[in-house]
Amino acid sequence: MKAIETGFDDLFILEPKVLEDDRGYFMEAYQYEDLKKQNIDIKFIQDNQSKSRKGVLRGLHFQNAPYAQTKLIRVLSGRILDVVLDLRKDKITFGKSLTLELSEQNKKQLLVPKGFAHGFLVLSNEAEILYKCDVVYHPEAEGGIIFNDPHVNIEWGYLSEKLILSKRDMSHPTLANAKFSF
Repeated sequence: MKAIETGFDDLFILEPKVLEDDRGYFMEAYQYEDLKKQNIDIKFIQDNQSKSRKGVLRGLHFQNAPYAQTKLIRVLSGRILDVVLDLRKDKITFGKSLTLELSEQNKKQLLVPKGFAHGFLVLSNEAEILYKCDVVYHPEAEGGIIFNDPHVNIEWGYLSEKLILSKRDMSHPTLANAKFSF
């Protein structure tokens, strides 16, 4: 597996080695020892999977310390625009975002360290997403940033009136008004 730097400390795009032939393909989606050789030492303890239809936007979500999570995001079917926002105040990338298309075709994964808010927009008719977490979910530690914060200015590439969001995701504060700790 190849770890590609993104310009954000500890945030990597992972590209697995895919072996394809006329029968289909095989890949190691996660291999601890391989990543450890690349100075990525994370042990995951929980897998989450979701399925959403086109236009669904989930996020931007995070968990505060002591339950902050590192996540490894990948798409099993369909395609999404995956978005992360750096909430680490001690980093020069604080308040900056990264967007990346993840799909069943490109098989890329995004390794999101603690201290980032995460969300995604479904671009295909539907998409199934799997993400590994290194800390179990704790609802009392959850937080979020509103997806359309004008100071963050994430380019979702989709008309706002066509987005499908939960009430919770529509009520998140802006980055300037959010409370978070990592």
